[in-house]
Amino acid sequence: MPANLPPQYVEAEKRYRMARDTEEKLDALQQMLAIMPHHKGTDKLHADLRKRIAKLSQEAEKRNATARRAGFYIEKEGAAQVMLVGHTNVGKSKLLISITEAVSAVAQYPFTTKTLIPGMMKFDNVQIQLIDTPPIEHKNIRTLLGNSLRRADLIAIIVELGSDPILQLESTLKVMKETRIEFISSGQEITPGSFTSKALIIANKDDVNNAMIEWKKLKNRYDGIFPIASISAKEGHGLEELKNTIFYALDIIRVYTKIPGSKVDLSDPMIMKRGDTVEDAAESVHKDFRQKLKYAVVWGSGVFEGQRASKRHVLRDGDIIEFHI
Repeated sequence: MPANLPPQYVEAEKRYRMARDTEEKLDALQQMLAIMPHHKGTDKLHADLRKRIAKLSQEAEKRNATARRAGFYIEKEGAAQVMLVGHTNVGKSKLLISITEAVSAVAQYPFTTKTLIPGMMKFDNVQIQLIDTPPIEHKNIRTLLGNSLRRADLIAIIVELGSDPILQLESTLKVMKETRIEFISSGQEITPGSFTSKALIIANKDDVNNAMIEWKKLKNRYDGIFPIASISAKEGHGLEELKNTIFYALDIIRVYTKIPGSKVDLSDPMIMKRGDTVEDAAESVHKDFRQKLKYAVVWGSGVFEGQRASKRHVLRDGDIIEFHI
């Protein structure tokens, strides 16, 4: 191994050796390739990484094809993808129908949903993809479901206030950990080799008896650890507030680009991560913009109107950018 590989490469290589499935290995290899410096001393390693990536990509595509046939693979659409998970009859399907235009099976008997069912939730001027999933009690589907969960931008854990929501939540978190998915905000140390994700807790059925008592218990235990929302999918309580909670839990912002001398189009925002900068936005428009960018003019909450901003200026939701190259 060349002696001048950076520490980030060594860390990615360690993650590759600890990986337990194709997707995680592929992610680590791609990170190693991106980090590795390019010179004569790394030519052989570069070729080896590309060969391994190609092989694992073929394996991943075969697994994805199998998942598609079984109904456990859905391409991302819209600004982000949110997976709805939880035990049977917590109201995942009813929530999907209530907040999107999707058609999902709803019944009082257990295990109605048997595949992934997508729907698009409109939030202001963006669309966010929500996906209903089979109940986590189905042990035989966890392997197929796990791959889809790891690809999601946010996992929304649904509990119902008609019984012990803390017990339901802890049970779901246990299943997620068994599937090697752990949550960034949980306050617990992440197990090496696990995937990390963002999570949101949705407490459904706030219209049933004793719902307020159970809600207070849940909120006292987990408020500040996870974003938490209380709703009734059946009665329509709290659904508009839930849309806001989902958007902010995704940790994304909407940024609008403007051509000098023209009006801005506020109907088609660019989706960025919270904390992204002007130069990140420039690269999202075109990979060459980042290098060619001289400066940008920004309108929005973080600066005065039409203020010239540096490449490292941190953007906020709703900002308008005018690039100058």
